[in-house]
Amino acid sequence: MSSLVIKSIGTALNATSLISSKYASKKALNLFASPRKGRYNEVQLKTLEQADYNLLKYENHTIATYHFEGNSKTILLAHGWESNASRWSYLFEDLIAEDYNIILLDGPAHGKSGGKQFNAVLYSEFINVVAETYKPEALIGHSVGGMASVFCMHNHQLDFVKKLVLLGAPAHFTGVFTRYKSMMGYNHRISEGLDRIVLERFGKPTDYFSAANFTKDIEAEGLIIHDKKDKIIPYEDALLFANRYKNAELITTTGYGHSLKDKSITPSIINFLNKKK
Repeated sequence: MSSLVIKSIGTALNATSLISSKYASKKALNLFASPRKGRYNEVQLKTLEQADYNLLKYENHTIATYHFEGNSKTILLAHGWESNASRWSYLFEDLIAEDYNIILLDGPAHGKSGGKQFNAVLYSEFINVVAETYKPEALIGHSVGGMASVFCMHNHQLDFVKKLVLLGAPAHFTGVFTRYKSMMGYNHRISEGLDRIVLERFGKPTDYFSAANFTKDIEAEGLIIHDKKDKIIPYEDALLFANRYKNAELITTTGYGHSLKDKSITPSIINFLNKKK
């Protein structure tokens, strides 16, 4: 959406909040949680045509998974917002060359997975179902896929996961939510209403959902990769992770942006995955 359209929506919801802040806040959260893209096009599907496709279930949701069979370590990869499993295609050649057993999934309301809305807590449960099915030794998450991976590790204590790679991951939900509120120009009625809805739905305030804080309890070795010029998730988030995740290494890049889709980063990831304690 253009900035003009974004501001127009924010202005309209602000006006609505004068009549019903609860209704306006629900609309604002629905907008926040509804991806506008992330389903597959033909080109993206082609990158996965050699994978074994399988559907898993979490409650009433279907989870699309893709399996490139290998004889080495099992690696689970979790994409970010408005993306899908095909985003990892730039890594396939190198991962397959290592004979990794590669597992990919589509997040809620993304790719071929079910649902119309997305949040990191639900995504973490998707990741847990897939992890319990395939027992990966390493988990790689990009952006909110990294945040959801941390939530999963924190909530489910997956002791079979020995390595965790976070690519451009947000350190806390508060930052993501604050940037959304600011981008939309929401007034205090909607801003406070959004926080109330999160508390009602998840039983915790927004500042509880801090991936950086959760890493304090994660025993798996960590690799944090973040670009200094990331315009989506600030580099400061990487520093928060590095400060709290004691068993982790930080690699800083410059010029690769939020996607971090650059082959020059791949050797660092593979070296980390193959490194023995």
